[in-house]
Amino acid sequence: MTVIDANRMHEIETRYPEYFHRSFRQRFGGLMILIATLLYSLYAVWFFDLPKLFTEAHWERVGIYLSQWVSYDVQPEFRIEGDGSIDIRYPRFSPLGDNPHPDWLVNNPDGSITVSISGTSRNVTVSKSETIVTAHGISVPVDVSSGAPKVVGPVPGWMTVYDDNVLADLGFAGNVSISVDRVKIRKRFIGWANFIFDTQSSFFDKPVGEVVSLIVSGPRIKPDQSNLSLAFDDIWNNSEWQHGDVWTKLFQTIVMAFLGTLLGSLTAFPLAFLAARNITPNRLLNQILKRFFDFLRSVDMLIWALFLTRAFGPGPLAGSGAIFLTETGTLGKLYSEGLENIDNKPREGIKSTGAQTVLVHRYGIMPQIVPIFVSQTLYQWESNVRGATIIGAVGAGGIGLKLWEAMRTNANWENVAYMVILILIVVFIFDTASNTLRHRLMGTKAH
Repeated sequence: MTVIDANRMHEIETRYPEYFHRSFRQRFGGLMILIATLLYSLYAVWFFDLPKLFTEAHWERVGIYLSQWVSYDVQPEFRIEGDGSIDIRYPRFSPLGDNPHPDWLVNNPDGSITVSISGTSRNVTVSKSETIVTAHGISVPVDVSSGAPKVVGPVPGWMTVYDDNVLADLGFAGNVSISVDRVKIRKRFIGWANFIFDTQSSFFDKPVGEVVSLIVSGPRIKPDQSNLSLAFDDIWNNSEWQHGDVWTKLFQTIVMAFLGTLLGSLTAFPLAFLAARNITPNRLLNQILKRFFDFLRSVDMLIWALFLTRAFGPGPLAGSGAIFLTETGTLGKLYSEGLENIDNKPREGIKSTGAQTVLVHRYGIMPQIVPIFVSQTLYQWESNVRGATIIGAVGAGGIGLKLWEAMRTNANWENVAYMVILILIVVFIFDTASNTLRHRLMGTKAH
C-alpha cells in the first residue's frame, strides 16, 4: 500500500485543481437538472389537467374504432307486418349485394327467422309475438305483442331496456335492437368486404377458382371486352374501396414530395453559395439570405399549404408549392452551413493556380459537399413523403385529402385502415431506399 505525504498531496491538488476544487455547478448540476425535470413534469400534469383528461376520455371508442378497422357489419332489419309475416330488408349498398341469401339466416317452419350472430352460442329468433336473444349461455325472450317491448324474466347485464326499445349488446359480434314492429340486427365479420370486386361487378360473390377460370379461358362476359380487362376495370373502379382513386392520390402524394423537394434543392443550392460567409465575403448579403431561409422554414409546411390552397385552389400544385417553400428554407440553411464547414485547403490550392472561380468551386468545393448535400436532400425527400400526407388533409391534394374524407364520415374506418397501410408501405420503401443511397454516398454500411 502506497502512502502519499502532505507535500505530494498538495502537488497533486495544484496540478489537477478541477478534480479537487469543483464548482457548485459541477457538484450539483446533475441533481439540479433532475429536480428541474421533476418540477416541470408536475407543472405539465397540472397545466394540462392530465388526471381529468384520462378520467373523462372515451376509452371505449378506441376499441370500437380499432374493431371497425379490421371488420365490417351487415345490418338486416326484420319488420313485423300486420298479418304476422316478417319482411327482411337490408340497407342500401349492403355488402351482400342486391339479392342477399346469407347462410347465417334460417327461415323456420313455424314462420320465425333465426339469425346466427356468432356460431350457435349467440343467435336471435324473430317471430310475430316475441324475439328470443341467446347469448352468454342464456336465452332471454322479449315480448313484442303489446304496446312496448317487454323482457320476460330478469334483465341480464348485457341488455338495456328503454321506453320503446330493448338493446342487447353482444360485444364484438354485434348487437340487437328490438321494438314492437321491427328488429334491427348488426352482425360483424372479420375482414374487408368486397375488397376485390364490389356488388356491381360481374365477378362478385364468385369463388376464386371460378374467377380465375373465367379470366384465363372462360367465355367473354362482355363481347367487346376480354375478361381480364373487365376484371381489372372492376377492381380499379371498385365503388366501395375506390382503388383507382386511392392509388392515383397516393401517386400524387409521391409526386408532390418529389417535385417540391427537387425544386427546393435546385433553388437552395445556388443561394447557399451566396449565403456562405467563406464563399461570398459580403456580410449583408449573407445575413439577408440566411434570414430569408429562416423565414421560409419558420412558417410550417401546413401553413404554407393553407395559404397556397387559398391562392391556387385545392390540388397537388398547392402541396408541391408548400413543400418547395419549406425545403428552400431548410435545405438552404443546411447547404450554407455545410459550405461554411468545408476544408479550405483544396480550394486555396486550386485558386493559387490562377483558376477561374467556377473551376475553384467545381474542383475545390464540390467533391467535399456533393455527398453531404445529396444525403441531406434524400433525407428531406423521405420526410416530405410523410409530410405530403398531412398537408393533403387541408386541401393540398394527394392521399391525405382522401384519408381525411374517409375519417370525416366516422363510418369508413376500414377504408382509413387501407390507406394508412398503403402510406406505411410507401414510407417504408422510401425510407429503405433513401437510407441505402445515403450510406452508399457516404461510404458507410447500412444497419
